[in-house]
Amino acid sequence: MKAVFKTAWPYAGDAMNLPVENVEAAIPFYETIMGFQLVTRNDSPWKSAVLARDGIQIGLAENGGDPAQEGCFFEVDNAEAAFAELKSNGLEKEDAGFRIDQHGETSFRVFFVVAPDGLCYCLGERQG
Repeated sequence: MKAVFKTAWPYAGDAMNLPVENVEAAIPFYETIMGFQLVTRNDSPWKSAVLARDGIQIGLAENGGDPAQEGCFFEVDNAEAAFAELKSNGLEKEDAGFRIDQHGETSFRVFFVVAPDGLCYCLGERQG
């Protein structure tokens, strides 16, 4: 069962300009593990790529930013299914380390994935 990625909220800046050192080296992780598809590549004003999944888009960019300080929160319809899917796609993480995080009045069941490019992603399912 595949999870549905519902939204992408960047931690700091812009989900369409997530900083990576090398766009071409980063893309395979997003396609293979995260289930995104490449939409476009650009060379100006810097090398970048737009990736899409389930109606959301993110952008990777060689913009000089620090990947260790950026990433996104992805709201998913099912956190367990999301972890199982990523793991079956080759994510090398034995335990999701699920926890409940609060954002305002809303609780999310979350787990974290750090991409090889250094970007950190939190995937979370809204709790009732």
